[in-house]
Amino acid sequence: MNNLPKRRQSRRELVIDNYHGTPVADPYRWLEDDTSPEVQQWMDEQNSDFLVYMSGLPEHERLKTRLTDLWHYAKATAPQYNAGYYYTWRNNGLQNQPVLYRSSNLDDMGEIVLDPNTLSADGTVAVIARSVSPNGNYFAYSLSTSGSDWQEIKVLNLNTMETCPDHLRHSKFTRITWLPDESGFYYTRYPDPKASTVLAAQARNSMVCFHSLGQDQSADAIIHNDPDNPDYDFSVHSDEDKNWLFLHVSAGTTLMRNKLFYRPMADMDSQWLPIAEEFVEGGYYVLGVVDDIVYIYTQNKAPFGKVVSMKLSKEGASDLKTVIPNGTEMLEFPTMANNQLLCVSLHHAIHKVKIYDLKGNIIKDIDLPTSGSVNGLSAKNSRTECFIEFASFLYPATVLRYDFETGKTSTWFVPKIDFPLDEYETVQEFCTSKDGTQIPLFITRKKEFIKDSSNPTHLYGYGGFSVNMTPSFSASNLVWLERGGIYVQACTRGGLEYGEDWHRAGMLESKQNVFDDFIAAGEYLINEKYTSREKLSIRGGSNGGLLTGACLTQRPDLFGAVIVQVPVLDMLRYHLFTAGRYWTGEYGCAEDAKEFEFLYKYSPLHNVKMNTVYPPTLVMTADTDDRVVPGQARKFAATLLAADAGDNPIYIRIEKSAGHGGGKPVSKIIESSADMFAFLLANTAGI
Repeated sequence: MNNLPKRRQSRRELVIDNYHGTPVADPYRWLEDDTSPEVQQWMDEQNSDFLVYMSGLPEHERLKTRLTDLWHYAKATAPQYNAGYYYTWRNNGLQNQPVLYRSSNLDDMGEIVLDPNTLSADGTVAVIARSVSPNGNYFAYSLSTSGSDWQEIKVLNLNTMETCPDHLRHSKFTRITWLPDESGFYYTRYPDPKASTVLAAQARNSMVCFHSLGQDQSADAIIHNDPDNPDYDFSVHSDEDKNWLFLHVSAGTTLMRNKLFYRPMADMDSQWLPIAEEFVEGGYYVLGVVDDIVYIYTQNKAPFGKVVSMKLSKEGASDLKTVIPNGTEMLEFPTMANNQLLCVSLHHAIHKVKIYDLKGNIIKDIDLPTSGSVNGLSAKNSRTECFIEFASFLYPATVLRYDFETGKTSTWFVPKIDFPLDEYETVQEFCTSKDGTQIPLFITRKKEFIKDSSNPTHLYGYGGFSVNMTPSFSASNLVWLERGGIYVQACTRGGLEYGEDWHRAGMLESKQNVFDDFIAAGEYLINEKYTSREKLSIRGGSNGGLLTGACLTQRPDLFGAVIVQVPVLDMLRYHLFTAGRYWTGEYGCAEDAKEFEFLYKYSPLHNVKMNTVYPPTLVMTADTDDRVVPGQARKFAATLLAADAGDNPIYIRIEKSAGHGGGKPVSKIIESSADMFAFLLANTAGI
């Protein structure tokens, strides 16, 4: 630590905003401008300082080599059946992007359909949306470059394996829905953003369009838009049999809340008929259709979720009927399979799977290998099988096959990883938050360890946007475990682990509960002698970056090291950039006087205190993150460096040609993981 690069102090400007009578300084506003040569130079200098620091850590290169070894195992997703073929994404271990294969049976890998690794030299082009046409003649897919949320759509002829001339631009988070005759498909796009950079492009005025195969995008018909409501987002999808087309209307990413319409698939000129003509709190999400009865998942007047149904006709829909009522455990994502309902529920953040008939009667439970998570389901009403992607902290992602005719579960794909997983265990414990709420913790550790406060312990959390912190597998975390570390995942409020009330207790004016929960988790690990303050590190990304940023500024005395990844940190201006305006339902907006009060009170950027000793901190962002723009991370790092009164390492790492995390190539994952764990081990374990 004595050989740290000299800290650079960033230029300050006199910028003061008036929020409802409160003056707020923003001296590093200039760091928001990603097009500025001065900002580019600032990023290069900060990265240079970080590289100098990393070069002094002897464990860094060994970690990178070990991470490369640990990542080098075969992976596969659940097969999706279409027109005589099973389609599966596979990775031999170190390929930057997974490769799409198809096979006529489950015993063979089959042939390559699409290899995204051939689309860029550095593996930064990723496939996001994907859709095989009904008769299996075409494959439409969207591509993201350098982690951007913006996508372009292309089409592959599955008979000749040649790329079609179709090339559609300006999409984000789109579905691709084919017509039954394969003559074209529906998709969602935005007007040409005409922005100077990807970070300046605003996604407004969503449009549902229809693309006829072979025609130029300029000729695509606009099927639905709403110029009077530019912040509405639209998507369309059909039922499995292609009888009905559904229009989903949303206005933000925070709460389950939407409108829902439908019309006959065959009649492209018919009017949209309402299922929910006004925004429904709790949302309406179509699961599937059997004999013109649509099955819908909702949390409307059902905080733990329920399934309802209604009869569809060309004249309108019947009244709703309850199929599976609201229960006492969170019903997370029901799926239709074999004309039945495959339901995944949560018990203390651990998944269970049950099969119901279409009248809501329980048929049976599907046994899972251990306590863990269902990360994906692949099923069709027309098939008597389904596939379940399952994982846990010490159970790499495995694909199970369930046979509805025999009632038996078998293992279709098992990864083979060179690591003694059986020497470790995961236990669930509960800590008590500031207001008495019990917070679940998943603690993964060596089976033989001693509670003597000496164990380097890494605490991870998220806490928002209804995201559940269920068990997951990470090859990267194994390097921490094998070096004597303990890995802990906290299920703070803000998710749906215990229903919508749990989510609402961690949003808007109640957001402080999330920080209190996480701080309580850290204090519990210290009090129970798992670790000590000096050996406790925390990490979170995106909304989780807000979590660790807030905990850093509120309790700098509690942590031995802090990782703040792709973070939301400026709670007064986050809504002004890219997708930020969609999060105001979760966070609030500083333009509202009441909401400004609680946002300003915890906003990490505005709560960095001068002349405070902050723990070792690494802020991690990406230069082309167009979801949470990197300007927030840059401003926070500059503020922290100026305020810190100690000599602990404080750095910002700015990844080039990368986005928020989706589609990130394996090579970049390994590099960033090596940097992060080298930083943590150096500062909490003395390695």
